[in-house]
Amino acid sequence: MKILCWNTDDAVWMHWNQVVGLDTELTRVEVRSEVHLAIESAPSYYQYCFIYLSDKSFSQDVEDVVALRAAFPNQKIIVFPNRASQTAALRLFSAGVSGQCAPYIGQEQLSLVLSVVDSGEIWGGKAFIQQLISQSSIDVVADAKNELEDLSDRELIVAEFIAQGLSNKEIATKMDITERTVKAHLTSIFKKTNTKDRLALALLVQSN
Repeated sequence: MKILCWNTDDAVWMHWNQVVGLDTELTRVEVRSEVHLAIESAPSYYQYCFIYLSDKSFSQDVEDVVALRAAFPNQKIIVFPNRASQTAALRLFSAGVSGQCAPYIGQEQLSLVLSVVDSGEIWGGKAFIQQLISQSSIDVVADAKNELEDLSDRELIVAEFIAQGLSNKEIATKMDITERTVKAHLTSIFKKTNTKDRLALALLVQSN
């Protein structure tokens, strides 16, 4: 696996090198123009683009990521903000960013994040989802309450766990089923509820 890393922090860069798998190759760039050049020169070369959002230039970094996503809509981007910001997170996810993680993420957690993103879903982390679904300012479709009626009892349980921010592995443990079964339930749930990812499903469940 090859990952392009836009990272201006030496300590975080060293940490990333320690938590990625042995089969993963990280390439570091430190300015926006180098990111664009790297992706343009080899559009399918990097499976992911990791971007560290520094505290010093946080707002500008966020807008740079939005611009990067617009320029390369097929590139999977995961951001690692050094500041907790609900507004920034919503801005980034609405732009199509695939995930948001802590800069000093652990090895097992990073592996889980990549697995989720690789499956086509987004990763916001438990804390982000719980904060987001608790905000009364979130707009919810008026007839959303009817979209859960077709779910089976087991699917409803899975949906509720998703709303709590649990991972597939955590849900499997709590329900005493396999992760493969959880994924099968999610596929069915997304179809029945017309939701496209975990975040949309979490908002739907919370609205009910």
